[in-house]
Amino acid sequence: MKREAFQMSLLLDYYGSLLTEKQKTYFDLYYNQDFSLGEIAEQEGISRQGVHDTITRTEAILLDMEKATGCVARAQTLRSAKAEISEAANALLLHSDPTVRHYAERISAAVSSLKE
Repeated sequence: MKREAFQMSLLLDYYGSLLTEKQKTYFDLYYNQDFSLGEIAEQEGISRQGVHDTITRTEAILLDMEKATGCVARAQTLRSAKAEISEAANALLLHSDPTVRHYAERISAAVSSLKE
């Protein structure tokens, strides 16, 4: 049942405010704290099936939100593009032409100012 934990944690970070406290708690315990369904059920005083159903519904909510908005995918694309641009600018900082270095510094500064 456990989907890719890192991806699920990212979805929770982005869309967690849309969930109920119970959904956030179970989801966090399951994905971030690595509790089993049985451990969560025992701690929360409900059935294992109840925990399973809540987590399954929560996964669906988070995946639907990502499908509708694409915020996590967009942030990952931005992070990757920033890294690639920074790498290229850093290589240009070593160029012998001062004009090229000047523009590389401007590129680096612009990339650093971008918020994810």
